[in-house]
Amino acid sequence: MADQLSPDEKFDLITRNLQEVLGEEKLKQVLQERELKVYWGTATTGKPHVAYFVPMSKIADFLKAGCEVTILFADLHAYLDNMKAPWELLELRVKYYEQVIKAMLESIGVPLEKLKFVKGTDYQLSREYTLDVYRLSSMVTEHDAKKAGAEVVKQVEHPLLSGLLYPGLQALDEEYLKVDAQFGGVDQRKIFTLAEKYLPSLGYAKRAHLMNPMVPGLTGAKMSSSEEESKIDLLDSREDVKKKLKKAFCEPGNIQNNGVLSFVKYVLFPLHGDFCIKRDPKWGGDKIYTVFEDVEKDFAEEMIHPGDLKASVEVALNQLLEPIRKKFALPELRKLTNLAYPDPSKTKAGGKGGKAGGGGGGEDDELVPSRLDIRVGKIISVEKHPDADSLYLEKIDVGEAEPRTVVSGLVAYISQEDLQDRMVLMLCNLKPQKMRGIESQAMLLCASIEGDPRRVEPLDPPEGSSAGDRVFVEGYESGKPDDRLNPKKKVWEKLQVDLKISDECVAQWKDKQLMTKLGQITCKTLKGGNIS
Repeated sequence: MADQLSPDEKFDLITRNLQEVLGEEKLKQVLQERELKVYWGTATTGKPHVAYFVPMSKIADFLKAGCEVTILFADLHAYLDNMKAPWELLELRVKYYEQVIKAMLESIGVPLEKLKFVKGTDYQLSREYTLDVYRLSSMVTEHDAKKAGAEVVKQVEHPLLSGLLYPGLQALDEEYLKVDAQFGGVDQRKIFTLAEKYLPSLGYAKRAHLMNPMVPGLTGAKMSSSEEESKIDLLDSREDVKKKLKKAFCEPGNIQNNGVLSFVKYVLFPLHGDFCIKRDPKWGGDKIYTVFEDVEKDFAEEMIHPGDLKASVEVALNQLLEPIRKKFALPELRKLTNLAYPDPSKTKAGGKGGKAGGGGGGEDDELVPSRLDIRVGKIISVEKHPDADSLYLEKIDVGEAEPRTVVSGLVAYISQEDLQDRMVLMLCNLKPQKMRGIESQAMLLCASIEGDPRRVEPLDPPEGSSAGDRVFVEGYESGKPDDRLNPKKKVWEKLQVDLKISDECVAQWKDKQLMTKLGQITCKTLKGGNIS
């Protein structure tokens, strides 16, 4: 097909449905001389969902236009983005992404032999690339790096240096993949403009940039891997697809932030060229649309019922997902999925009634360790409780503006001098409670031996840790802690039962290690102890 298209026709196919194009003249110039070289990169973090069909349908357009397309599995970027993908899982997640994206492309009829698949660490750890990272870091200001990653890299109160490096690496990828243009979502615009600004300073060419709109999720906001209700997973069953679409935001006549309607526009029409609204004969029967604007107009005028739109999208979506489900039903791919994304505990928080506090804790919430806000703390001062000789009163820095007051019963086991300036672990989202008249605003986590109350040791974060560093259980690093644990649900008590010290003195939850970005949480001597 591409051989029969003029340069202008290729340009129109390459740029259709895009929200913005930077460097249009450059694209047109290249198309007059040869086929365009484009790359699309995806950081291998959370599981791809159905919104990935949007870039996949554009990749199909690129291939129809004769482009040479490279797909980058950006494993190093995944690690740099606030450790969304732990190092030990990166290789497994790259394999998962490669298999699932190939399955998506096969599902929409894209020939894989025309694509080039590249893993980031295949070239990003080379001497030349590393030196260019250093060269670039000597030019890019902290302000520019932070601004560039603002909509892509996870934003935290105390950003890591890794997140500042991320945009520069993505810019360098354009040179090392030898492309004419980079394709991505409009949320990456600031990274693209950073690349246009700084690559020429390194002596490299400025590339063009092709930007997709951000497709709304089912809740009306951006579709996200971390927001379960906003997305349909590529491996969701037909029943799950029906359930999630039924709950999706699709207000009659409202065409704004409508994820169901957007899926028709950005996926189904580009792939099929038409869309069939399926409905009961008494409501007019099935109707085939060949132009999306007609679908949008009829929905806005309430000539299409939201229930009919959802049911029709459900049929079309299941047709796309069925080949992927079949492929991933193979034993080796089921195993890969479970290894790359360890399945969280399915135990539910018990009890009836009562509202959850803050970020979660409702009846249907999973009982997973990521709900605990555990941080590294530094003990600033220690003194005896004024009304209890058996308690210490501690001021502990947990990375906030003011230190927290903590009351603990370590008097009988550890001297004040041994605790001063010590790095410890704190559970920070329990409800504060008064102990002998003074409010304790967090819990100091310690190892202990059952039946021997005098054997107690505070847990030790890895060397080099800072106050406020987040502590996570491996495999649960991407979860968001509850703002405050609801004491009626006893979330802490139920999770605490499985917190133990291994025979190697490593803190664990159900045999998975407690870690910070610097390594394992340990204690000095209490093998096989409990954590409380």
